Amino acid sequence: MNGPRIGAEGSPGDRVSERVRRRLAIVVLNYRTPGLVLDCLDSLAGQLEPGEDEAVVVDNASPDDSADQIAASIAERGYGAWARLIRSPDNGGFSAGNNVGIRGCDAELYILLNSDTIMRPGAIAEIRRAAKELPDAGLIGPRLEWPDGAPQVSAFRDHSVPGQMITAAQTGPVTALLKRWVVAIGVPDEPVRADWVSFACVAVPRATFERVGLMDEGFFMYFEDAEFGRRVRAAGLEVWHCPGARVVHLRGGTAPVKQASRERKPLPRYYYRARARYFAAAGGRLRLTLANVAWTLGWLIAVGRKLVQGRVIGTPRRAPRDIWCGFRSPLERYRPQAKGSRP
Repeated sequence: MNGPRIGAEGSPGDRVSERVRRRLAIVVLNYRTPGLVLDCLDSLAGQLEPGEDEAVVVDNASPDDSADQIAASIAERGYGAWARLIRSPDNGGFSAGNNVGIRGCDAELYILLNSDTIMRPGAIAEIRRAAKELPDAGLIGPRLEWPDGAPQVSAFRDHSVPGQMITAAQTGPVTALLKRWVVAIGVPDEPVRADWVSFACVAVPRATFERVGLMDEGFFMYFEDAEFGRRVRAAGLEVWHCPGARVVHLRGGTAPVKQASRERKPLPRYYYRARARYFAAAGGRLRLTLANVAWTLGWLIAVGRKLVQGRVIGTPRRAPRDIWCGFRSPLERYRPQAKGSRP
C-alpha cells in the first residue's frame, strides 16, 4: 500500500551518482501549472541553502509542455544549484506523484508543497525550528493563508460517521449537537495537536516515512492527507499545526473540487472513490456503509429545511448517488481513464 522505500535508486529523473543526504528536500508536484510552480520556486529562492537543501519538482506526466517550461526556467533563473525536475512516466495521482519526489531525493526533513503555494519569508526556517523542537512530531503543518493574510483552516479532526451527517445536513442545530465531530479545528494562533493537517504544505521528517511508509497510492486525489495522519498517530507519533510558519495557498489552482462544491456541480469520481477508500481503510465496508447512511440522513435534513424554509442547500448535484461510488471494491486503486485527468 505504501509504495517503495525512500531513497530507492532508479527513481525517474534521479541523479543517483550525485545522491547525498540533504538537510531538507522540498517536493513540488506539477500537473499543467508551470506558472504556479515557478512562482512557488521564486518564493523558495533565498530560503534554501545550496548543498544543504534542494527542491524537486515532479511533473506528473503533464500532457502539455509544462515540464520543458519548468526545466528551462530553472536554468534561466539560476536555480539549478538547489532545484531540479523529475519527470514521472505516468500520472498516478497526488500520492503517487509525491512518492516519486520522495524516492528521488534523500533528506532528513521533507516538505511536500502544492504548486499553488507561496512560502512567506522565513517560513522554511520556522518549519525547521518546529521540527527540532517537536521531536515526536510525525507531521508539521504551517498556517495556510490567502494572499491578503486572511487565514485558511488547515488543521483537522478525523473524518467520522457523525461528521458525515454534519457535512450533509448543513444545519446549525445538527452541528451544535455533534460539535465534537466537526472536522475543522479552526484557526489557532498557537501550536496545537491535530488529527491531520492539509498536505497543501506539510513537513515530514525522514523518520516518519521510515516508520509508516510512503503515501498510499490507492488514493488518486483527496483524503490521502487524512489517511496519512491517521497512520502517523497509529505509529505513536504526533501531528502538529504550527502557525508561526506562514504559507500562501491560492486554493483551487491545482484541483477543481472546491470550486465545483461552491457551484454545486457534480464532484469528480476520484473524490468519491477516495472517500470510500478512506472509510473502508478505517473500518471496512461496514464503516463505509455507516458513513453513507449518516450522510444520507444529513442530506434529508437539509432537503427538509429547503422544503419548509425555502433555503438553498449546497449539496453537489448527484452526491446522494455518487457517495456510493466504489462501494463494492473500496480498497481497489482508482486510476482515471479520462485523458488529462488531474493532478
